[in-house]
Parts: sequence; structure tokens; C-alpha cells
Amino acid sequence: MYKNTGYLSPQEYSSLMPEEERFNKGPVAIIECPECIPCNPCQQACARGAIQRFQNITDLPVINFDLCNGCGNCIAVCPGLAIYVIEKNYSPTTSLIKIPYEMLPIPTKNDPCDILSRDGSVIGKGTVVKVQKYSFNPKARVLWIEIPKELFKEARNVRMVKE
Repeated sequence: MYKNTGYLSPQEYSSLMPEEERFNKGPVAIIECPECIPCNPCQQACARGAIQRFQNITDLPVINFDLCNGCGNCIAVCPGLAIYVIEKNYSPTTSLIKIPYEMLPIPTKNDPCDILSRDGSVIGKGTVVKVQKYSFNPKARVLWIEIPKELFKEARNVRMVKE
């Protein structure tokens, strides 16, 4: 379906998700990389070795969810914007998603946003908790977005709300 629509279908992305019990252990990176292209900066950025070593530079990344701590270093280096982090139990009623963000203007803490599904549909409202910068990639920004907990598996992007 990805080849026809430009986004992963529920069947395609559900196979990339960890088991439910892993979500309950803390933040975890999700890699939605559907193309076999020469690319491996995510594996090199993972200090914990959670992203398995590539046999061939065109291999799809494979993540060991038990080794991942959700640090997000892989998000900042992925040229395809294909990696994000989910923290299901950020609070009793909310989850946190960490997503790459390359638009201007750069949001600030407490900015409201629309939560988007993979197909770009608005599925809810969120709030920017943090805008993370990285010394090893000064142009990269990762938004930490607090969202309603029931959206944690469907949320994939945001659109900033203009006031």
C-alpha cells in the first residue's frame, strides 16, 4: 500500500511496532523505513546498539526494542524522517511522541498543535512539551508532543496551530 498512497497502511506499520508490554516499560523508538536505500546513520547514532548492525548498506533498519531507551538520537540523524519515539505512559491520561521537525517557524514550549495520522488527517490535539536540539546535528529539531493516550499508536505527525 505504501507504494500507492505514500504512507504505511495499518497492516504495514503494525508489524513495525513492539508488543504492548514493551510500550508499558518506557519510551521506545519506532522505525517506519519502507525503502531499501543506502542509508545507515540511525544504526551509527545508537549508542546502546538497539538498531542492529546492517549486513548491507541498503538493508532496512531492525530495532531491538529491549535495548532501546527512547533517547531519540536516531531521530536527529534520519534523513528520511522515518523514526519517532513513543512514551505511552507519559502521564495517567497522556502519551508523549518525539518526532522530527524541519519546518519554520520553530515551535516553542506550550504551543498547541493538531495531531495527524499517517495519511495527514487530524485525529486530535496536542501540546509541545519541548523542542530538542542536538550538538551533533545543529539543524535537527525533535518536538516532544503531549497527546491523548488513546492516540499513541496512530499519531505520526503534527501541524502547528496558528493563533
